[in-house]
Amino acid sequence: MESFIDETLKKYQHQTTPLLMVLRDVQAQYFHIPKQAVELIAKGLDIPRTQIVAVVEFYHFFSFEPRGRYDIFLSDSITDHMLGKKALADYLCTKLQTPLGTVRADGVVSIDNTACTGLCDQGPALLVNGYAIGQLSEQRIDRIVVLIEQNCPVTEWDSDLFEVYDNIQQPGLLLNTKLPRGAALTAAWQRGLTETLDDIKASGLRGRGGAGFTTAMKWASCRATEETERYVVCNADEGEPGTFKDRVLLNSYTHDIFEGMTICAAILGAHKGFVYLRGEYLHLFNKLNAVLEERRAAGLLGDNILGYGWKFDIEIRLGAGSYVCGESSALLESLEGKMGIPRNRPPSSIIKGYLAKPTVLNNVETFVAAAHIAWQGSEWFASCGTEKSKGTKILSICGDCERPGIYEYPFGTTLKEVLKDCGADDVLGVQVGGPSGTFVSTRESDGRLTFEELSTGGAFIIFNHSRNIFDIVQNFTHFFAEESCGFCTPCRVGTSLLKKQFDKIHSGHGSAGDIKELRDIAKLIKDTSHCGLGQSAAEPILTTLERYPNLYERQIKQQYSFDPVFDLDGSLAVARKMSGRDDGHAHLTQVEKK
Repeated sequence: MESFIDETLKKYQHQTTPLLMVLRDVQAQYFHIPKQAVELIAKGLDIPRTQIVAVVEFYHFFSFEPRGRYDIFLSDSITDHMLGKKALADYLCTKLQTPLGTVRADGVVSIDNTACTGLCDQGPALLVNGYAIGQLSEQRIDRIVVLIEQNCPVTEWDSDLFEVYDNIQQPGLLLNTKLPRGAALTAAWQRGLTETLDDIKASGLRGRGGAGFTTAMKWASCRATEETERYVVCNADEGEPGTFKDRVLLNSYTHDIFEGMTICAAILGAHKGFVYLRGEYLHLFNKLNAVLEERRAAGLLGDNILGYGWKFDIEIRLGAGSYVCGESSALLESLEGKMGIPRNRPPSSIIKGYLAKPTVLNNVETFVAAAHIAWQGSEWFASCGTEKSKGTKILSICGDCERPGIYEYPFGTTLKEVLKDCGADDVLGVQVGGPSGTFVSTRESDGRLTFEELSTGGAFIIFNHSRNIFDIVQNFTHFFAEESCGFCTPCRVGTSLLKKQFDKIHSGHGSAGDIKELRDIAKLIKDTSHCGLGQSAAEPILTTLERYPNLYERQIKQQYSFDPVFDLDGSLAVARKMSGRDDGHAHLTQVEKK
């Protein structure tokens, strides 16, 4: 083990910031993080072992307990469930004789749930040793089981199992335009870097990750800082359930992303950039690095970019399974090899970002748009959209529709048009922006896709009338409770309370008082949580309470003025089943409070 750890630390130049990459290599080698490895890493990096322990315990894909040689994580997103995930999970567990949440006795396989894997348009999906497999069926599972039982290395499995499709259904301004390699960089240098920044400002480009901050203002503010060491970071931690458009851009518009990052670096005077790639997108890691090598060979990265004397390079860093790392400051903490706990603000990352240096952090789609604007000019981009929302938005559309996939629309497009294009009939509602967004009913289908009306990072999950709103909200509520980083009490405790309270109402054991308490907890979490995760965790409950109050009222029990949290009779259900008894003495009567 000592030689492996030594070689791994050398690979990352004995730096502490790539700690997640080091731990990923250790996990892949030993199927867990051995305690001896923690001691060796701590000694080799000269950091406290407690720092490493905290990082291992924080991220979903790290484990101190041995996992199987074939480590399977089933995507537990609402869209996977809509496509039959539960039955397929049961089938897989039965075939492999491994209950969900366990490691088989022989250590060959382990099976667990994980959050959305970004294959919502081609689910149900799973990860095996980190690599994505979509379009699960009993036939595909049979193939997987045979390969596992034959002890076939994952690297030798049939390649068609790992095929992930772009599924671009409707390209628009960006997706229809092929950017020649280096063309945007050349145009930016010839026009002038200040003039290029002015063009990006004139285009009206705003961040495409959901917040909508003006891109040129962010770049200009970072450029104006007194610090000379600056960084460029691309947020490719696309963890919002229902979102997968960045996956497609990373796969098929890779050069555009890197070109946008390089232009940003030239404007800022930055020499180093990072792509923080979500751990679930491991299948893209080698491809991204191969494209970086191509660009270095072509003089588009390195010490003398296009002969202009400019030095800039990009490094890919992988996450390890944490939704909160999509938040910008948590991402930067993770990039520095720490737990992904959101920072206190101010200052913003523009002032103190990566390693406390000025940093521009933008979404994948934002960098693609910036590269095209640098090449084609501001008018080309601003010709689309509305007065306050310029350009186009790329949407990830999934759920109950005939044609799930990627759609690009000019801002100002109505929800009604989107639903028609993707073949959505009998629509109950749309979750816009993923679980942290809002549930929109068909009564609001004239709403427009803009920053002012229907703002979204890109997720559109469509539900028809066969779906139960309570099942949807329950999935989202459990997701937030699972993904809370635990830093602040309102989120750590509040999401757990929301989960328990909602489950009680959903199971038919709630009272009118429980609905009031649910609303009070939700508002408290929203108003007092430290970061965006907690502030948005209550949105699925609050938006459905507002739009469908009658559903909640019909769900409560009318015979009691209250209902205990603990169901006495329900607690005996398993015992009755095991004993085969269902007589009066096998039941307990719930007594109403006087």
